[in-house]
Amino acid sequence: MKKGILVLVFILSFFSGKLLADGPVSWKMSIADKGNGEIELVANATVAPGWHLYDTQIPDGGPFPTSISIDEIKGAVAVGTFHAVNSRLHKDFDKVFEMEIGYYEKTATFVQKFKITDKSKFVLKGDIRAQACNDRECTPPIPIDFSFTSGNLPASVIVSTDAKDVQATTSESTDTITTANTDSISQAQTTDSQNSDLWTPVIEEVKAFGAAGDTSNRSLLYIFGAGFIGGLIALMTPCVWPMIPMTVSFFLKRNKKNRGKAIKDAIIYGLSIIVIYVLLGLLVTAIFGASALNDLSTSALFNLIFFGLLVFFAISFLGAFELVLPASWTNKIDSKADSTTGIISIFFMAFTLALVSFSCTGPIIGTLLVDAASSGDVIAPAVGMFAFAFALSIPFALFAIFPSLLESMPKSGGWLNSVKVVLGFLELALALKFLSVADLAYKWGILDREVFLVLWIIIFALLGLYLLGKLKFAHDSDLKYVSVPRLFMAIISLSFALYLVPGLWGAPLKSVSAFAPPLFTQDFNLYDGAVHAKFDDYEAGMEYAKKNNKPVMIDFSGFGCVNCRKMEASVWTDPRVKHSLENDYVLITLMVDDKEKLPEVIEVQENGKTTKLKTIGDKWSYLQRHKFGTNSQPYYVLLDNAGTPIGPSYAYDEDVDKYLNFLKIGVDNYKK
Repeated sequence: MKKGILVLVFILSFFSGKLLADGPVSWKMSIADKGNGEIELVANATVAPGWHLYDTQIPDGGPFPTSISIDEIKGAVAVGTFHAVNSRLHKDFDKVFEMEIGYYEKTATFVQKFKITDKSKFVLKGDIRAQACNDRECTPPIPIDFSFTSGNLPASVIVSTDAKDVQATTSESTDTITTANTDSISQAQTTDSQNSDLWTPVIEEVKAFGAAGDTSNRSLLYIFGAGFIGGLIALMTPCVWPMIPMTVSFFLKRNKKNRGKAIKDAIIYGLSIIVIYVLLGLLVTAIFGASALNDLSTSALFNLIFFGLLVFFAISFLGAFELVLPASWTNKIDSKADSTTGIISIFFMAFTLALVSFSCTGPIIGTLLVDAASSGDVIAPAVGMFAFAFALSIPFALFAIFPSLLESMPKSGGWLNSVKVVLGFLELALALKFLSVADLAYKWGILDREVFLVLWIIIFALLGLYLLGKLKFAHDSDLKYVSVPRLFMAIISLSFALYLVPGLWGAPLKSVSAFAPPLFTQDFNLYDGAVHAKFDDYEAGMEYAKKNNKPVMIDFSGFGCVNCRKMEASVWTDPRVKHSLENDYVLITLMVDDKEKLPEVIEVQENGKTTKLKTIGDKWSYLQRHKFGTNSQPYYVLLDNAGTPIGPSYAYDEDVDKYLNFLKIGVDNYKK
């Protein structure tokens, strides 16, 4: 079945950043005049059949209630609470949450009342968040933004006669409405000068101590390695394999006798492949920027879409349907390659390779770009794409020089379908990583560590059985015997599945710590070697450290930070490091991608622009940028009780001795 257009739409939507998809609930916002200077923000929700929307009042520990957040309000004041009207409320006892929960089906209307104090200056901006569920799944509480100005007010609206009295008594609604704070973050969060000083920038002081670890070079090296491995994997996909004889045929027609010209053309061909893919990486960076993609990489909607996309590809690789781009596209490009001469024809041949192989390389490239963007380095996507294209171009350049090499290549057949199936299993395993990032960032708790490990154990056990011929899919050929390579791959897969089993009881599983959810998400844990931060709030941790006369280590981390998990599993679990962190320091871990909303929106001035901090992660990310002048994770910095650095900063470096020395420097300087 030809699904190329559908696949292309998925990929293009990913690259263009158009991540808003139609969900089970559609919203329509409007302003209604209620007379006597009062208006209502009316939010009409249409709920898909089989789904329901939760009430605005939900007990603690229950699902996410339908709520409103006001980011900016001028010329009006809120009155009362955000609530439903003219809607049928259902109430049932929920066995999962063990409480009675109210919800709405089909349609629901929610309103928030306001008093107009200045019609000409009226501005109302914010969002509504709601969680919809059916019998099998729930949507995340994604914000639905609204924005109204004086021009959107009904002509009949007048200024309220008791506006001043209302303005003085609106504090009663702060439990359901949050309003923007235009002060700086240090003023918004604290009132005394001592706590304000905790946010004072210390960029130069940190630089004076130097850095005990460096993420930039290591991250780029990691991205290059990941890209190179991705390119080698792409070479084994069924979409790339058919391009080998096409390449040989093309270059045989061009260079039948001139070996020197053949080498020159082959080099141009290889460079063309690299240029095409690097341009793609640069285009993604230019459109989004590394920091924007980094934000997207922790977005629940982004990760859910990419999770669905990888599952979609996995189902295809397992044989449910075939993915091909429209033949007219590749035929036109191929005809261009044949009709043109010189460098242009070689470039079109390289473009044909990229286009024909896209349905197989698409998920590999997409995963690579997400990983590269998460590093926070501006050039990381280009480096990753260069490595990917470099690995992909090497054999094609060689075939262009020595067409006779094709004779030694194995012919395409049933073994290529086996490659597809193996990739399908790997796609399923990798897809869970993206679901896990969304689950952690929004604290849904649907993919805790033991659930993640159980799914991986099953996936890799089934892969091992498939390689041994115990499972067979639609397009598989009969397996007369198990070859030695298949046997070794089956041993590796089954051994890996068994290696994961102790993790169900809390074993750290250091080799997969970068992919699995952190240990604190596990319900049943017999392992006591993990380090847990005393605090996840900066001010609270600093206050505790001051009272107990201890230095502080700030750990800037993230739920989606691969290197953070590696450091926690390979360095923090060392008994000497664990002892120092738990006894010598007050450890404060700040998650920069925590999506839990702040009690109030905070506006800060940064680089000449106003930045809104809406979530806890926004706040800690701003702290790292504002106070320490960096925005990469993991990032460790040692402070005294006044928020002043007492040692070098430390980034990703798994050398335990270096880390111990880093901690010792801080303790020694604090004592001085």
